Amino acid sequence: MNANPLGQVGPITVIRPRRKAAAQAMAAHTRERASAIFGARDDPPPPPEPLPPPPPAGGRLDGLRTWLLLRCGLEFRTVLALAVVLLVAAGLAVRHYVAGRPHAVRVPAAVPAAAAPPAPATTRPALTVDIAGKVAHPGLRRLPSGSRVADALTAAGGPLPGTDTTALNLARPLTDGEQLLVGLTPPPDSSTPPTATPLNLNSATAPQLDALPGVGPVLAQHILDFRTQHGGFTTLDQLRQVPGIGTHKFTTLKPLVHP
Repeated sequence: MNANPLGQVGPITVIRPRRKAAAQAMAAHTRERASAIFGARDDPPPPPEPLPPPPPAGGRLDGLRTWLLLRCGLEFRTVLALAVVLLVAAGLAVRHYVAGRPHAVRVPAAVPAAAAPPAPATTRPALTVDIAGKVAHPGLRRLPSGSRVADALTAAGGPLPGTDTTALNLARPLTDGEQLLVGLTPPPDSSTPPTATPLNLNSATAPQLDALPGVGPVLAQHILDFRTQHGGFTTLDQLRQVPGIGTHKFTTLKPLVHP
């Protein structure tokens, strides 16, 4: 026995060079005989396929596109469009939620109602009065309704100097068609009709109607116009329908006229 270099004790097989070459020659001869029998060729093994080059540093986006296309069947631009739509929908949902939340509202102070405009003054019918006698401008004058004797004297320019107006009641209201005699003595029996019998309204003339108390030329013409339009008077109460004849004047004329 011989000790090996590792210090172990055991038989050591020594392979001589000539024996190794003979073994290799025998193996080659065996391969040749197998090729001749089976017609097989001892082709060399195919070379290994080259490994793909590593992706560049900026190729992650391309890799993501490839992954989406292979794994999900979606293109990258389609995914981007879906993301934009989702972002817009989320923004609208948030805005709707915020707008729908209750919030405090400030009530404005009450504004006082504006004062109603004053009602327009109604136009009163005018009166036509005959002013005669000692005044600066005698004649017919149109005065507002409700005027008095003093207003008529002012409209006629006032009485002449030295004229006595004590016989006139300056505070008396005027009536339409009235005649004022300033500084003159009324003619005798001017307050009574020319005849003792009542005056016939259907046959009386304008001067006869003018001679009645409180009836002037204007009111006498109104009576004649009413008689023409209605074909005459049938009752005495129709006299109240003549413009310018009120309750007081009708009471004065009632015993002096008849239809």
